[in-house]
Amino acid sequence: MQQPRPDPRAWTRFDTPEALEALGARIAGELRAGEALCLYGALGAGKTTLARGLVRALLGAPDAEVPSPTFTLVQTYEAEGLTLSHFDLYRLKRPEEAFELGLDEALDVGAAVIEWSERLEGALPPNRLDLRLTAEPPPGAEHAGDGHAGDGRWGQARGMGHWTAERTEAVMAGAITE
Repeated sequence: MQQPRPDPRAWTRFDTPEALEALGARIAGELRAGEALCLYGALGAGKTTLARGLVRALLGAPDAEVPSPTFTLVQTYEAEGLTLSHFDLYRLKRPEEAFELGLDEALDVGAAVIEWSERLEGALPPNRLDLRLTAEPPPGAEHAGDGHAGDGRWGQARGMGHWTAERTEAVMAGAITE
């Protein structure tokens, strides 16, 4: 199973849901056809909040209703210059089910946001930004004595393929809330 490896030096803290939405908006400005944003994290880690910020930014509609695709499994949005498919793989039993839902086709014509990417078990898109989110401070990332340990969310990104280290770092640097 391909998953981003933790690196305590690369974690960023997001104090509020709005900070996660702002990261999503920043990623929206960089996401291209054929690329995916692969989100990892437990229930409540902020995956859907971040995806909502990304979709709203792409649509240019900050108040747009952006439902979680938990039950529909995929939502598609037509933005100027980019079709975006938002997948939620939580209920999938086999990686092949994501492709039955049209993941390959979505990447052929546009970009994808994939929640619960670990369900793809090694069948991840080659050009992607992997983003792990957690509500718990990762080891080595705590801020002792500053009152923030356990507050907000933490994120760690790693680019693959077209998502170079420089591109990934630039997106994350613009999202720092500390």
